[in-house]
Order: sequence, then C-alpha cells, then structure tokens
Amino acid sequence: MLPIGERPTLWHIMKTYAHYGHKDFILCLGYKGDMIREYFRNYLWNTCDATVRLGLDPKIQFHTRHGEEDWTITFADTGENSMTAYRIRQIEKYLGDDETFLLTYGDAVGNIDIDASIQFHEESGQICAMTAVHPPARFGELGLDESKSVLGFNEKPQAEGGYINGGYMVCNRRIFQYLPDDPGVIFEENPMRRLAAEGQMGAFRHEGFWQPVDTVQELALLNSLWEKGNAPWKAW
Repeated sequence: MLPIGERPTLWHIMKTYAHYGHKDFILCLGYKGDMIREYFRNYLWNTCDATVRLGLDPKIQFHTRHGEEDWTITFADTGENSMTAYRIRQIEKYLGDDETFLLTYGDAVGNIDIDASIQFHEESGQICAMTAVHPPARFGELGLDESKSVLGFNEKPQAEGGYINGGYMVCNRRIFQYLPDDPGVIFEENPMRRLAAEGQMGAFRHEGFWQPVDTVQELALLNSLWEKGNAPWKAW
C-alpha cells in the first residue's frame, strides 16, 4: 500500500494487468489486509468528486467516473502468518475453470509485456513462466540455459549480475501439485526449486524497466519518476 503518486503500489500493478485486459483480481490478504479491503471498499470516495445529503434520508452522489469500473476483486484471507506457497494454494478455489492464471507479488512495478509472457508460457508447455529481470545484485539470481528454461534458483546469492525473479508469473494450475498444505512453506524455496529441477519453469526475459519498492530510496525514485511524468511502467 506504499503510495506512488496518489495511488498505492498495488494499484499500479493492477493497472498494468488491466491495460492488457486482465481485470479479475484475487488478492491474497494477510498482515494489514484490512487496509487493502478498506481502500477498495471506499474506492469511489478515494477517486471521485461527491455530494452528500445529510439527514434521516441521506443520499450520496458521485460526479466523476474512473477507469476501474469493470474491475472485479476477490479478497482472500490467506492467513496473517502464512508463507507465500500456502497463500497461493488457498486461492485455487477462486480460479473457476481457468487452467492458466497470472501471479505476482505486490512490491515491484515494471513495463512487463503481459501478453508476450502469456504467449511464451503457452509455447513452452511448462507449468510456470517466470519473468526474469536485471535487478540490483542484492536480489536472488536465476540460472538460465539457452533454451530459456530455469536450471536453478538461488534466492539471495553473494554473486552479482545475471537475472532474477521479477515476480510476474504465468502459471498452469498444475502448480498447485507443488504447493503442500503447510503454512510455513515459502514458494521461492522448495516449490520453485522443484519446478526448476523438473524442467517445468520457463524464463521470460524482460529487458525493460523493473523496480522493486523495498526501501525508502526506491519509493522516492518511483515517486520522482511519476511526478515528472516519466514513469516507464505507466502503459495505461
């Protein structure tokens, strides 16, 4: 919920997906999940001019429209202390009959070509397509081969350079077979390593803009780009 401009980082990520026509969202809520519910529950108040008539017969009139009127958001309480694999496991029931779904974290923005990543996933036939990006060296590193498959996954190596997990993924629902019924399992550890070891994780290489929001300095950078009208991730 850290703000970039007047909107939370989560909103910017959702706008990227909506730009490519993906407007049905499932939010895996945990710690501070009530803040996310509250923001979207009061979305009209947060984004529109309004007139309120007080008294015993109150009335609210919203005067302006917004570009998110066709969004559908499911709020899934996945546990305050749950790790990432368990959070993902719990939202399978909300996917309906969809065999493929898009998965991302809430802490990075980028000008990811979502359509291209989906096409890559379909052509690969693998269970998961991870967007591989060039980040600061302090992040985890991916081992890639020439066929664009992930050979290994190291969450936080000491080595510099290479590609890392950019957090934007395309998944076949077979991925739930890799997610145990255990709140303590981290998706980026055993599940991802098993997928990579079995040749079921592809790497969609993104050479464009990608920036996490992990520090005050990174948040300040994104706000500066937004305020200057030079936000590379703003495709809408």
